[in-house]
Amino acid sequence: MKKKFMTKSLEDYLEAIHRQISKTGSARVVDVANILDVKMPSVNNAVKELAKLGLVKYERYREIQITEKGKQKAAAIYERHKLLKTFLLSIGVSEKNAETDACAMEHILSSETLGRLREITEERPDID
Repeated sequence: MKKKFMTKSLEDYLEAIHRQISKTGSARVVDVANILDVKMPSVNNAVKELAKLGLVKYERYREIQITEKGKQKAAAIYERHKLLKTFLLSIGVSEKNAETDACAMEHILSSETLGRLREITEERPDID
């Protein structure tokens, strides 16, 4: 049996679902499609994969429910995103580019690099 794993794309979907639920209390396929600027069939496919991984629960035409495991994974992804965006803003990157770049970087940086960035960010009181 082939082991399933989180791709960069699935991490983006999970993070979008988590952020939408945190913001409004619910997430629907159309909400996620709008957030990520993708078509609804793409969201449906991603949600099915996330459900196979035990990160969400979903029935067609119903709201997407995030599991406890999904919440933990999404929170970790979002924390990486916030750390990277904060760091990029602190070195003078524009808001727009910091958001875009943090989204790209959160998937590829090693835990060692993220750890060092966290240490540097925490050491500097002028970084929020």
